[in-house]
Amino acid sequence: MRGGARVMTADEAVALIPSGVTVAVSGFVGAGHPEFLTTAIEQRFLRSNQPRDLTLLYAAGQGDRKDRGLNHLAHEGLVRRVIGGHWNLAPKLGRLALENKIEAYNFPQGVLCILLREIAAKRSGVITKVGMNTFIDPACQGGRLNSRTTTPLVERITLDGEEWLWYRALPVHVGLIRGTRADRRGNISMEREALIGEVLPIAQAAKNHGGIVLAQVEELVDCIEEPKAVRVPGILVDALVVSDASHHAQTFGESFNPAYVRRRAGTLEAPKMAFSERKIIGRRALHEISSGDIVNLGIGLPEAVAFVAAEEGRLADFTLTVESGPTGGIPASGLNFGCSQGPEAIIDQPSQFDFYDGGGLDFAALGAVEIDREGSVNVTSFGNRFAGVGGFVNISQNARKLVFCCTFRAGDLEVDCDGGNLKILKEGEHCKFVNRIAQVCFHGPSALARGQRVIYVTERAVFQLTPGGLELIEVAPGISLEKQVLDLMEFRPRVEKPGAMLSECFRKP
Repeated sequence: MRGGARVMTADEAVALIPSGVTVAVSGFVGAGHPEFLTTAIEQRFLRSNQPRDLTLLYAAGQGDRKDRGLNHLAHEGLVRRVIGGHWNLAPKLGRLALENKIEAYNFPQGVLCILLREIAAKRSGVITKVGMNTFIDPACQGGRLNSRTTTPLVERITLDGEEWLWYRALPVHVGLIRGTRADRRGNISMEREALIGEVLPIAQAAKNHGGIVLAQVEELVDCIEEPKAVRVPGILVDALVVSDASHHAQTFGESFNPAYVRRRAGTLEAPKMAFSERKIIGRRALHEISSGDIVNLGIGLPEAVAFVAAEEGRLADFTLTVESGPTGGIPASGLNFGCSQGPEAIIDQPSQFDFYDGGGLDFAALGAVEIDREGSVNVTSFGNRFAGVGGFVNISQNARKLVFCCTFRAGDLEVDCDGGNLKILKEGEHCKFVNRIAQVCFHGPSALARGQRVIYVTERAVFQLTPGGLELIEVAPGISLEKQVLDLMEFRPRVEKPGAMLSECFRKP
């Protein structure tokens, strides 16, 4: 007769993790991350130098850009290899990679969460076109981030005369997951969690490879009476750890926000934006969304599209989705990114990426660090810092219409508007339209071959991707085409008969 999962302290649970194994961790920024367990792993390593030489596998970035999340595991000797979708939230891990102290890979977030499902089923890996002709492609860097990282984990293969990328499966030995409640049989529900994420594939992957699953929850109950509320069956769980409240906040930004897990009737609200370059860009990008579109907005500047849509009463015209699983509502920002206020549904992350990869997105607005003459985009490399691609590659390759949102130049840019004319009060310090981008995360020529419509929106100019490269199609009123646009680019785009940017973009309250 099957017994229940063992209830343990965090210290007892992490003591079960041996050295040299692969550990998969759930979470998205701070939502769903088992903070109590990763804190305990760090404390154990600092006390006893154990465990050592772990391979860390995770899909979405997890951290607060300081100390929480996967930053707890950023100790030389504790991890040997890291395979992750996003690095910017865990700068301590990033430092180990940049200093060549660990093996480090950056793969698309959508590929990694689906890979966990393939590992669970003991299939060979993920075969996809996501990542082709980017730095993740083995024809380029193969997703490797430093010279210490030499083992190829992704290959180009040919099937029926067509080229694909094959991301190889690897065994998972330890799964670290989190939920809301667990019963005495180990069944786990997630009613107060803002996300489902990839908890089930992680648990199945570890179990099917003879490993262990450690689950952090906030409450232990005798029985979860609703079977459909159980997201991870107890047959997969080896240890239950009841967390204290300080290590089980709903996100790294809020202890608990009911709007992330409940839907309310009525109009959704969003903060009103002050006039700025972000608002200009948000208004122009919003103009590209058609009624009925299914939409994804990237973190950072693209979030302005949702705020502007709420202000202009257009939120009901289309449906916002987040790669982590929410559909409907308004995507949250900052350390709450990945959640949505008032979502209509929350599905698991691998299923959301299945939908995205299959062409389910009508429109996506994403950020850009650098853009070159052929329309290729870098979002990862910032000089001495590496951010990682997250869901960017899946989304940018598969959305039918794509708008990149960024300021024309970076670094202390200040703008104003007078009588409908844009004024540059302080010019940005750094060029964003460059001859050669540091890393190809989106490949312009491949997008043309796929038939995507691609637009690049800044506060003073709009470009589109054409077979001849980047073409300037709009200029803001009050802006000098030569002095304030073309002279500040490292290359000259195609310029035929550019029109004026929409006057409504420059409206001030």
